[in-house]
Amino acid sequence: MPPTRPTSSATAGVAGEQTKILDLGYPFSLLCEVTFRCPLQCPYCSNPLAFARSLRDELETKEWIRVLEEAAGLGVLQANFSGGEPLLRKDLPELIGAAHALGLYTNLSTGGTLLTSELAGKLKEAGLAGFQLSIQDSRPESAEWIAGMRGSFVKKAEAARVAREAGFALGINAVLHRQNLDRIEEIIALAEEWGAERLELANAQYNGWALENRRWLLPTRAQVEQASNVAAAAQARLKGKMDLLFVIPDYYATYPKACLHGWGRAFLTVSADGQALPCQAAREITSLSFPNVREKSLRDIWFDSEAFNRFRGVGWLPEPCRSCPRRDIDFGGCRCQAFLLTQDAGATDPACILSPHHHRIEEALAEAETRETVAWSYRNPIESKRLSEAEPRPTPPAVAKPKPTG
Repeated sequence: MPPTRPTSSATAGVAGEQTKILDLGYPFSLLCEVTFRCPLQCPYCSNPLAFARSLRDELETKEWIRVLEEAAGLGVLQANFSGGEPLLRKDLPELIGAAHALGLYTNLSTGGTLLTSELAGKLKEAGLAGFQLSIQDSRPESAEWIAGMRGSFVKKAEAARVAREAGFALGINAVLHRQNLDRIEEIIALAEEWGAERLELANAQYNGWALENRRWLLPTRAQVEQASNVAAAAQARLKGKMDLLFVIPDYYATYPKACLHGWGRAFLTVSADGQALPCQAAREITSLSFPNVREKSLRDIWFDSEAFNRFRGVGWLPEPCRSCPRRDIDFGGCRCQAFLLTQDAGATDPACILSPHHHRIEEALAEAETRETVAWSYRNPIESKRLSEAEPRPTPPAVAKPKPTG
């Protein structure tokens, strides 16, 4: 029998939910990471640690429009614009307009600190359909500490007002972690106060900057169980008023989720420098070489590239996944998480309780129960250069070692 992980009814219920797996044969959604530049410095950002290397190599307007045209021709139905901070692109209304003209549903994910009424009007006129604002916490002081930007909280509040006045249905995304999870009830109340129609309570994914800062971000079991109960109560109370999504962290689930409906099955990311990826974190898998849209068409990349085919479907699965009845549900879990924790992208996701590497998750959870002064690395070009010039990052330490005394 495999080892069992203690769970509460609150966490077990959320962890057990399954969405219908998309299997269309072509990409359904395109994520356009139009820039790695950002005025915020969130320590859990999903951008690569080495993003500073690509700051001067962003795709130009005409290149992005070609990508959008190829995506529409491939069958993509929606284009999501993110970053970094996509509002730093002066051509963003033009790009959204091009996507809209191609019949794509368009969505914007932004920190909001650069939004003005004039720009919101241009985005609306261009055809932007969905608007999602990220927040860091419910209280100004804490939110600005996490974001690494003074004055950002009031700017986000203003962005929420401006977005609503422009006619957008306001969506809010809050990344949850140890430093803000105890205020989940306040975060929900803030979303209500700001007039959100949808709230995504997105627990941090431990890749990129979040993995670098995991010892200060990974919540405790008690925090997760309490947050699950609060979210469930809020979902019931707000039904029909505000859509609320909450999913427990991978580290606390019994089985992994089907990351983006499976590798290379429904989602496609094009990063600021043109790399095409099955998911936005995939470039951290250094054992794979990912194609670039400057050199290959999206059609060639999707159907023929080695990287997109490497973990597609279930034929590649190792044991215990190969003989597991869940193989067509979670496809072995997250490839990025497997690589970052085991240095083998083909391993069973350690988040799975059946994984031979599951001890790495248990060790991380033990680390989460410790208390240390927060000393995380903020996501900025200086830290990016420092970290990318350092030795290759090893698997994160299991448990924080106490400093020697005497």
